[in-house]
Amino acid sequence: MKSFIKIFVSLFVLIFLLSCLGTETENSNYEFAVGTVVHGGVEGPAFGIRTDDGKNFDPINLPIEFQVSGKRISFKYIVRNDMTSTHMWGTIVEIIEIRDLQ
Repeated sequence: MKSFIKIFVSLFVLIFLLSCLGTETENSNYEFAVGTVVHGGVEGPAFGIRTDDGKNFDPINLPIEFQVSGKRISFKYIVRNDMTSTHMWGTIVEIIEIRDLQ
């Protein structure tokens, strides 16, 4: 009976650990872009990013030190289709990594 419990607990722990790995795989759909920080928006002042290929992004977590209109940046991001914004300006993104190019 003790060996059965050990096997059951071991399988439970293994399944739990594998499910954690699945979460990381889902979030690995990162994209990279280079662009310029811009100030604007329909609903109140907001900072967005206009990429070099013409896309407009509405970042949910642009660090304060990057909230400078005209600042050139490169960044890694994921698209957040699960969110909405009152800025009505571009695709909502979550910045994963950001670098100043100036």
